[in-house]
Amino acid sequence: MSVRMLISALIFLVLCECMMLEAQLQVGFYDNSCSMAEFIVRQEVTNAFFRNKGVAAGLVRMHFHDCFVRGCDGSVLIDSTATNSAEKDSPANNPSLRGFEVIDSAKARLESVCEGVVSCADIVAFAARDSVVITGGLGYEVPAGRRDGRISLASETRSLPPPTLDVDQLTQNFRSMGLTQEEMVTLSGAHTIGRSHCLAFRNRLYSFNSTTSQDPSLDRSYAAQLKQQCPEGSTDASLVVPMNPVTPAITDEYYYTDILANRGLFTSDQTLLTDPTTAIQVLQNARFPFLWKSKFASAMAKMGQIGVLTGTAGEIRANCRVINT
Repeated sequence: MSVRMLISALIFLVLCECMMLEAQLQVGFYDNSCSMAEFIVRQEVTNAFFRNKGVAAGLVRMHFHDCFVRGCDGSVLIDSTATNSAEKDSPANNPSLRGFEVIDSAKARLESVCEGVVSCADIVAFAARDSVVITGGLGYEVPAGRRDGRISLASETRSLPPPTLDVDQLTQNFRSMGLTQEEMVTLSGAHTIGRSHCLAFRNRLYSFNSTTSQDPSLDRSYAAQLKQQCPEGSTDASLVVPMNPVTPAITDEYYYTDILANRGLFTSDQTLLTDPTTAIQVLQNARFPFLWKSKFASAMAKMGQIGVLTGTAGEIRANCRVINT
């Protein structure tokens, strides 16, 4: 190899290494540029939680729905315009997503002390972690450095898994995002907090299939309770029930305990018992809650790195709801 070729090869390797470093997220990314970033987000989440405990589940769900559409780029925060229907207004997100005002408050404070520094995508990731912790889950480090996407299309929310999927479909959906089947079962445990609109599972109560109206895998007493909360024929789209009736605001193992008792609210919850491998994981998570919490923290950190924009890609939005002009 000639000297010129060797130098060219070395330059190429250095450039590749720099690109790889640029593409990596980093724990403590704002230590020098905005040292109060994570503290401010945590304060806003805490204040919102004490006003309404349900907001924590909303922020965890928001992070999930952001990452599964175009990656964790804050695109779920963008408002629709006269010429574009954004992600947040798709049937998959509206009216189920909540907590946008928490992100707005955190962003406003951060812009006042560190203008143009902290991305909306990172705020969402921090807020989800803080929501897990404040509801009793384990804390985890959030590598930051995400930048904000400039595209948000309601039509792209088809990549979000609906509550009607079976275990094979769920496994494939998560694998398409780079997550394993075990991580799918682990992350499904986020349903231990929060609520669901009746419309998301009404078919299991009244129109399961052509031969039976009620899903036979659903515990009968639980089904009767749900029918009282979600009357047949009701057109009230605001009717909601807790995902986990016992501890709806605590990140705990009762989601898996409910599944073992045939009290999983969604088809996509109860289906975890239909596969031997996922059924064993459900049993383990129910019996060893600290192990599940540890796996959940790791899986959340991994999910938060799906399709991120870094370096010079994207932008740092001044207003999380609006693309910079």
